[in-house]
Amino acid sequence: MPTLSQEIEKHIKKLIHPLKEEEELIDVLKVKLTKKELKLLKAWANETAQVEIQTKLSLDEEQYGALSLKLIKKLNQEKIKQAICL
Repeated sequence: MPTLSQEIEKHIKKLIHPLKEEEELIDVLKVKLTKKELKLLKAWANETAQVEIQTKLSLDEEQYGALSLKLIKKLNQEKIKQAICL
């Protein structure tokens, strides 16, 4: 099962420094992401099926796509990359 760090690395285009430890990473992400974005990221890391994620987060197909895009864009912002890296 992939970790949260591995999941984040999958979505970041250019990562120069290694990511922080899992617990620190979660603390930073709690501040930088919305609750739904964080839940989505954790669900991806747990390899939860899209349908199950949509049900848990009360999202339709379009909302799921929009939230996913927004999350990936946020993870690629320099401020967030600096906050989650060592």
